[in-house]
Amino acid sequence: MTTISIKQTQNPLILKFEFPDFITNNESFEFKNIDETKSSPLAKELFFLPFVKTVYISGNFIAIERYSIVEWEDVQDAVAEQIQNYVANGGKIINIEENSSKKQPITVYGETTPNPAALKFVVSRLLTKTAFEFKNIDETKPSPLAKELFNFPFVKEVFIDENYISVTKYEVADWNNITLELRTFIKQFIENGGTVLDESIAIETKKHEKQQIKNFDSLDTTSQQIINILEEYVKPAVAADGGNILFDSYDETEKRVKVVLQGACNGCPSSTFTLKSGIENMLKDMLKDEDIKVEAING
Repeated sequence: MTTISIKQTQNPLILKFEFPDFITNNESFEFKNIDETKSSPLAKELFFLPFVKTVYISGNFIAIERYSIVEWEDVQDAVAEQIQNYVANGGKIINIEENSSKKQPITVYGETTPNPAALKFVVSRLLTKTAFEFKNIDETKPSPLAKELFNFPFVKEVFIDENYISVTKYEVADWNNITLELRTFIKQFIENGGTVLDESIAIETKKHEKQQIKNFDSLDTTSQQIINILEEYVKPAVAADGGNILFDSYDETEKRVKVVLQGACNGCPSSTFTLKSGIENMLKDMLKDEDIKVEAING
């Protein structure tokens, strides 16, 4: 019988049930309700559990997002056993025939960012719920797409979040000459079933953010307030520009906030202005402390 491993994720509502081998053919699936499960008999079975909100199937795992009516520790073993028994009895995880006939084209378009060295390629579907940054090809084990992009000699860094890919280029190339080539490559790669992110690998290798929910409660009150401000007011704005900001630390003695800039924000000429005139002033005002200082560290 296939042995299922239970793995936590950064989101306490989502739990992963890992298989020893891959269960999909370089594809990822997301099912938000039972009506969407025509291509996955297993996902359909899981939705009969009243606490199942969303089912994700990718790589070698099935991830389930629960409603808050239960705690995972009370039901996770029963869910793992149900999945094991289902597979052991010959149940199908994905209907390959059904899925192949539903292959849908996607749209990809380029969007400028405040960083002249970075361009944001927006895709017409969700790619990931967790941001990932790749500074070189050696870091791309979780992302076959990022690995392929680094084969272009002008690609310097790749950042993937939600429904977009930010590509940072070297100065030797001009966006007018390479945008169409990159956009076409990304579109064809995804349409042909290429894996953008293998979450089972990505979660394990990703640099953990300091503001993970499981660590949040152990932080001091000011750090918690800073994280909440960054999450609510700053992250949506920098995401729109193809980047991301992470809380790193707060030094109460120096009143110094350290943050990590990713994607298009990293190396952007206007990022210093944004930190000082935007984020720093916002924290000073909302925390009622004129001595607050903000500085970016290398992501």
